[in-house]
Amino acid sequence: MSFLIVLAALVFLMLAAYRGYSVILFAPIAALGAVLLTDPGAVAPVFSGIFMDKMVGFIKLYFPVFLLGAVFGKLIELSGFSEAIVVAAIKYIGRSRANAVIVLVCALLTYGGVSLFVVVFAVYPFAAELYRQSNIPKRLMPGAIALGAFSFTMDTLPGTPQIQNIIPTTFFKTTGWAAPYLGVIGAIATLAAGLAFLEWRRRSVMAKGEGYAAASAGATAATAATVAAPVRAGLPHPLLSLAPLVMVGVANFALTKLIPGWYGDSYALTSDALPGLHAPVSLTIKPVVGIWAVEGALLLGILLTVATAYTRIKNSFAEGTKVAVGGALLAAMNTASEYGFGGVIAALPGFLSVSNALRSVPDPLVNAAVSVTALAGITGSASGGMSIALAAMSEQFIRAAEAAHIPLEVMHRVVAMASGGMDTLPHNGAVITLLAVTGLTHRQSYRDIFGITVIKTLAVFFVIAVYYLTGLV
Repeated sequence: MSFLIVLAALVFLMLAAYRGYSVILFAPIAALGAVLLTDPGAVAPVFSGIFMDKMVGFIKLYFPVFLLGAVFGKLIELSGFSEAIVVAAIKYIGRSRANAVIVLVCALLTYGGVSLFVVVFAVYPFAAELYRQSNIPKRLMPGAIALGAFSFTMDTLPGTPQIQNIIPTTFFKTTGWAAPYLGVIGAIATLAAGLAFLEWRRRSVMAKGEGYAAASAGATAATAATVAAPVRAGLPHPLLSLAPLVMVGVANFALTKLIPGWYGDSYALTSDALPGLHAPVSLTIKPVVGIWAVEGALLLGILLTVATAYTRIKNSFAEGTKVAVGGALLAAMNTASEYGFGGVIAALPGFLSVSNALRSVPDPLVNAAVSVTALAGITGSASGGMSIALAAMSEQFIRAAEAAHIPLEVMHRVVAMASGGMDTLPHNGAVITLLAVTGLTHRQSYRDIFGITVIKTLAVFFVIAVYYLTGLV
């Protein structure tokens, strides 16, 4: 019975997300409903002592990353930098390689720190025009955007500033650059297999005589208007447009190396430095190095964007940043609610049977990969599923890795990659947004997104195999 209560809570939250209801509202309802069925008297204490404690702790650690990432992405959009990068990619790679162009541009933007959702809106109008001119069926486009934005640059490549690569740092005391060789190998495997899949789908569909117009006939009027929008005149130079993205990558790497040297293993704030303190504040540095490095890198990227594109963004800066802040609040609160939900579920007796079942998978890396990707699939969120899994099982993962003499850097990379595997099931928010922006339906385009999902999931186990065969980290 206790297991069925946990399962019911997970299914309820999954259905709520799929139906478009707010996770911020329904995550606590699902969690406290499970507590009510287990021990009615514990509902209020669990809400205050576990759910809210976990939720607030998540916000404390990660909200600045969500905020700075959202603002940076919005400024890249307002400055015309994203548009200039797309136009340059089309010019130099060629319209005949439409899939490669779309994947490359999405990858550049996401690895440079732009939010996945911002990338979808920024790239779609140009991707649609590129597909139209090449007469490639429009329904294949979401698969290409998913490969570029939702896969290897989200959680696989070392140093990516996306939140899926940052969350494991606080649990495993690693940095965003964990397991660089395995990350690069996994990214190359995902990219190569993904592009091969997209090209196979393009050839097989076009061989049947299907062209762009077949799928675009169902596009909404708003979508058609977006596609028809002309390229702005006087776009910035593509090298200037790339500069903030490069800045984020370089600064992230440099700060990851420099911060431990500046602060040592710990740092204490005392009343000698800040007279208003009533008690000393001590902070262990290693768990926050990855977070501080990404925050500093994104801040430098924002400053460089403002400095180089001030005249372009000054009139829309206020409204644009308001939109970005609103998006950051929503994204952070959604994930924090799921994190609080995971903390509550992990405390229930029914979760012990789930945990024991997962322990039956003897290999530590496979165990972690299966656990994380399963919860990411159930919640429809890479960051949410990973947060739930790590909130409940991170100590178990650490003990198993140490017993098997597996570096926690490897565990970090496997967990991050696994979070972006089965997360893109039909109820995933990014998938729903992508299909809404492109004016397509699950029936038309989800097959290709799911193909990328399968490739990304298999890449996790490929990386695990490479580690065991070579010992590379």
